[in-house]
Amino acid sequence: MLRIENLHVSIKGREILKGVDLVVNAGEVHAIMGPNGTGKSTLASVIAGKEGYEVTEGRITYKDKDLLSMSIEDRAREGIFIGFQYPVEIPGVSIANFMRTALNEIREYRGLDPLNGAQFLRLMNEKQKVVELTDKLSNRSVNEGFSGGEKKRNEIFQMAMLEPTLAILDETDSGLDIDALRIVANGVNHLKTPENACIVITHYQRLLDYIVPDVVHVLFDGRIVKTGTKELALELEQRGYDWIKEEYENQKAL
Repeated sequence: MLRIENLHVSIKGREILKGVDLVVNAGEVHAIMGPNGTGKSTLASVIAGKEGYEVTEGRITYKDKDLLSMSIEDRAREGIFIGFQYPVEIPGVSIANFMRTALNEIREYRGLDPLNGAQFLRLMNEKQKVVELTDKLSNRSVNEGFSGGEKKRNEIFQMAMLEPTLAILDETDSGLDIDALRIVANGVNHLKTPENACIVITHYQRLLDYIVPDVVHVLFDGRIVKTGTKELALELEQRGYDWIKEEYENQKAL
């Protein structure tokens, strides 16, 4: 589904990603871990098509298409969803109107008829239950005045409505209490199918207690330096990242 080959990315002339290779297949959950400043959010932003990032080398293929040549809108229409660490507020636009517009644009792109009002409301009521989103929240402006947990819950609600093929969650667990973390993780697990895939970017193993990854990668110094099973996340929780740095420096010296 997603193939990243030798990806190099710079911001204002400073190289952040220094040769990332990654393959994600349908039905898989991948976790990307690593300390601050190693390029995790940069990777998510580049896949999303966010401006300000210069790809200097490498390629990204998504469903056998050149992702880097797509506009940010077409990436979303093709089934890519990005849940960012700090979701933006959109004052004056209700969640319901925002979601209906986004969903019908995707349906139009795929040659499907738009949902009428009754169809949309039935779908919204169904998906609200996935993340325990109340009508009170869904009638408010997008993320305006929301707590951190409410914003993240709203992100997973959007994911449930749009049913993306590839979801990338960038530090979704940041700032969540135990209850909000459980609700968000349950929503992600509920939406998993053999046809879609998810990349979870996180610092901590605690999210992976709820969302069990098939593969864990460690991103360090702009490269994926270690890949393993869910046990790798447990080892990182116990030992921290210093041993990864030491192992990486030893490999570079060889």
